[in-house]
Amino acid sequence: MHTTTPTLPRVRRFFLNVAFAAIASGICCLPSSAAQDKGSVVQVKQTEKGWVLLRNGEPYFIKGAGGNQHLHKLAALGGNSIRTWGAENAGEVLDRAHELGLTVTVGIWLEHERHGFDYSDDAAVAAQLETTREFVEKHKDHPALLMWGLGNEMEGNGTNPLVWKALNDIARMVKQVDPNHPTMTVIAEIGEPKLENLTQYCPDIDILGVNSYGGLMTLGERLAHGGIDRPFMTTEFGPLGQWEVGMTSWGVPIEMTSSQKAQFCSTAYMNSVVGYPDLCLGGYVFNWGSKQEVTPTWYSLILEGGDTTETVDIMSWHWTCAWPENRAPSINPIEIADVDLNKVAAGSEHRATAKALDPDGDKLNYTWVVQSESTDRKTGGDFEQTPPTHPDAILSQSDSGVLFKAPKESGGYRLLVYIRDGRGHVATANVPFFVTE
Repeated sequence: MHTTTPTLPRVRRFFLNVAFAAIASGICCLPSSAAQDKGSVVQVKQTEKGWVLLRNGEPYFIKGAGGNQHLHKLAALGGNSIRTWGAENAGEVLDRAHELGLTVTVGIWLEHERHGFDYSDDAAVAAQLETTREFVEKHKDHPALLMWGLGNEMEGNGTNPLVWKALNDIARMVKQVDPNHPTMTVIAEIGEPKLENLTQYCPDIDILGVNSYGGLMTLGERLAHGGIDRPFMTTEFGPLGQWEVGMTSWGVPIEMTSSQKAQFCSTAYMNSVVGYPDLCLGGYVFNWGSKQEVTPTWYSLILEGGDTTETVDIMSWHWTCAWPENRAPSINPIEIADVDLNKVAAGSEHRATAKALDPDGDKLNYTWVVQSESTDRKTGGDFEQTPPTHPDAILSQSDSGVLFKAPKESGGYRLLVYIRDGRGHVATANVPFFVTE
């Protein structure tokens, strides 16, 4: 069952209503100043008005993105920080961020049990701690460093005390080596055992990072009422995840359009990030770049060629209270008339249309693609191979639609459309279909 979206004028009215409400309540955040030339001092303080992050003595609300690509665009659009997941090229990333006045939550990858790491192996746990110590000593004085992100979803189901104890040992060591930057760990949502074990076993974790997608709508409320004993930030947020959407009859998830994603992210951000300034220190939208996960577009805010999506525009507005000079097109779901997409005959021909609107009146260029359904599905964001495309399946295309042919081999496919404005922006949508023999 396909997710529906409002008509294009209604989507635009939604964004304007959000904008007016935020301006009226004084929510908008202005871009931060450039990073200092010397090592920063970052503190987490609890005040009468709630938790606050101080960078060199000044309040610092994180307006960030996950990833280390397209940093010039992030800075130009009002972002002030990036988040990384591992130590690879950390020095280079810190240097580039510093040049642009951005800070970095430097991720230190801690091993997962699901990848075979054994937290009852004392030697392996000690080696991981020492590797982390060396890394912190190397980068602790870099002026772009904001905080240490210790692990990403390493907790698994959250029930193993050994994982939490090892995490706190690392956090305690990091605070001894570098008292000038807070420690944070990142968990996947906040299932009850996770918060309980964090509170019991991890007093040296200063900030709770939460990766939350569909749950972001209520995350702030759930944490506020759940007795959390420290501030939080949204370390990943974006569209509904593939585990949270409707499924086809053959079991593949139905992706939101780029316009639906922008609308959802805006509402969720207002609810749980901006809506809890006494508890939330900011957030990192995911993914500031391109990533194959289920599809090439599911989490990609910026496509491989550099074109930005509508979510980038709405996040820029939240960060600066101003729209970018030129904005991405909006799009409604793809329409395929009189076809049961659960059963498409091999070699059969079909027409599809996608209605789009550009707020700047730019001429739109349509590119249609037939792509195999991904068979390299992973969990936890692990690397996936991009499935092959089928150029011969596109018989003709124009601004009014596409004529495509179902591939000869049976199985799952997707019809994708990329609508570009020629000014560096894109709208995306896709629809899955199944080919029978």
